[in-house]
Amino acid sequence: MSVAIAILGLGLLILVHEAGHFAASLVVGLRPRRFYIGFPPAVVRVRRRGIEYGIGAIPLGGFVSIPGMHRPIPHDAERRFARAVEEAPALAGPAERVARALAGDEPERALAALDELEQALAERRLSPAAAAAAAKGLTELRDALGPQAYWKAPTWKRLVAIAAGPAANIVLTLAVLTLLFTRVGGDPSQTIASVTAGSPAERAGLRAGDRVVAVDGQPVSGRELGERILASGGRPLELTVLREGRELTVTVTPARTEGGYRIGIVREALGLPPPAAAGRAVEVTGIVSKEIVLSLGRLAGGQGREDVASPIGITQISSDAVEEGVESYLWVLALISLSLALLNLLPLLPLDGGHILFTLIEGARGRVLRREVYERVSAIGIALVLVLFVVGLSNDIGRL
Repeated sequence: MSVAIAILGLGLLILVHEAGHFAASLVVGLRPRRFYIGFPPAVVRVRRRGIEYGIGAIPLGGFVSIPGMHRPIPHDAERRFARAVEEAPALAGPAERVARALAGDEPERALAALDELEQALAERRLSPAAAAAAAKGLTELRDALGPQAYWKAPTWKRLVAIAAGPAANIVLTLAVLTLLFTRVGGDPSQTIASVTAGSPAERAGLRAGDRVVAVDGQPVSGRELGERILASGGRPLELTVLREGRELTVTVTPARTEGGYRIGIVREALGLPPPAAAGRAVEVTGIVSKEIVLSLGRLAGGQGREDVASPIGITQISSDAVEEGVESYLWVLALISLSLALLNLLPLLPLDGGHILFTLIEGARGRVLRREVYERVSAIGIALVLVLFVVGLSNDIGRL
C-alpha cells in the first residue's frame, strides 16, 4: 500500500507540473488541444471549447498538448501521410504539394494544400491505421501553421507557458511546507511525544504524553525546558510533570551527548502562525534549492555520484516516509516537487529549461532556429538524462 501511495504521489507532482503548463497556456492565448489526468487510453473524455479533457487508464501524472511546438517541416508531412500514399498512390501529388509548401515556408499555400489533401483522402478507402495517421497529420500541421501555434507566439508568451510547469511545482512545495510549519514549525512544546529506550528519561519514569511544567520548582516554557536541560552540566533535575490530570515530581539526570546534555525525549512541536509559516517555507525552499544546485554542480565535476537516485529510489524513499506517517510523507513529497522543478529548469532540451533557453535565443535573433538544431541538441539532452538515470538506477540497485 505504501508503494502505491508513493507512486500516486509522484504522479500527482507530474500532474501539477502539466497543469501549470495548461493553465498558463490558456491565460496567454496558446490554447492547448488536450489535457489529460493520467495517460491514454482514455477512460472518459469530453470536448469543451476546442479542448479535449480526459482521464487516462494509466493514473500516473498527466499531459498537455500545446499546438505547434515546432515549426513544421516537410518530413512531418512525409511521416504522417506515407502510409496513406502507400495504400493510395493517387494521394502522392497532394501530399507532395504539402511538403513543398512547408519547405518553401509558405503557410497559406501549405494550408490550401492540406485542404486539397483532405478532400482527396475523403475519396479514398484506407485502412484504419492509415486513415488515423493521415487525420492526425492534418490536425497537427494545421495547428502548427495556425495563429495559435507555440513557435509563432511572442517570446514572453512562450516563456510564460513553459516556465509555468516548474513554477507550479515550486508553488506546491511552498504550500506543503507552509502547511507543515503551521503544525510543527515552531519551538518544541512542553509535552513529551516519545521517550528514547534506555535513556535517562525512561529510567526516571517519564512517558509519552507527560507535560513538563516546571524545573527545580520554577515554571518553564517549551524553549526554557530545553535550555535548562542543556545547561544542567549533568546534575540531577527535578521536573514537575502533569500526567492524566495529576501532578508528579520526577528526578532525572541528563547524560552528556555529542550535542550537549540530553535526557532522551522528543517533544511535540508548536505550529507557527500562517504568515510566519509561509516565511519559513520560503526560507527552507531557498536553502534546499541552493543545496540541489550545488549538488548538480558537484555531479558535473565528477563528485556526488552516490547521491543520484532513479524513480525506483525516489519511490522507495517516499514509501518509507508513508510508513512513518503523513507529516514525514508530506516533507518528502515537497522536496521531490522542488527537485522536479529544478531539474526541469536545467538548460537541456527537451527539458523546460532547454525550451526557455532556446526561446530566449530566438527572441534575441528575431527568428526561429532550424528544426535540425532542436533535434540535435535534444539528442544530447536525452543522452545526458539517460546517463543520470543509469547512474541513479545502479545506486538504487546497490542500496536495495
